[in-house]
Amino acid sequence: MEWIGVVYNDVKEPTDEGWASVISEVVLDETLTDGLDGIGDFSHVLILYWMHRAAEAEPVRMRRRPQGRQDMPEVGIFAQRARHRPNPIGTTAVKLLRREKNRLYVQGLDAINGTPVVDVKPYVPAFDAVDSARVPDWMYRLMEGYF
Repeated sequence: MEWIGVVYNDVKEPTDEGWASVISEVVLDETLTDGLDGIGDFSHVLILYWMHRAAEAEPVRMRRRPQGRQDMPEVGIFAQRARHRPNPIGTTAVKLLRREKNRLYVQGLDAINGTPVVDVKPYVPAFDAVDSARVPDWMYRLMEGYF
């Protein structure tokens, strides 16, 4: 897998809250500029990225409490969105503010400054939104203040 770009913003350290207001500049390799043609017609995009600092922080545990919180159940790593995972791939649906050549300006991307970008896709509700999705109550509590 090759990185196609890099995230730039003011967030230097991983955090578990306040991402909704973060404005990021996603800079793709200049050779990929034509691949962004038409992306401005979408209000939102999906950014897939490599959480490059996750491996530095702690080893991957297959079962853990989300964010280390004692009020959360112990669940498997694939039942949560933690950055410490076997393959630290992150994905976030973000608001597309504008495109300038090979640069996307987005809001709400929960990736720190310098994060490698793996892919960009348009957000399409028919593919990406699930009306009947079931989510456990603890996840709603966990997400309070995240975005």
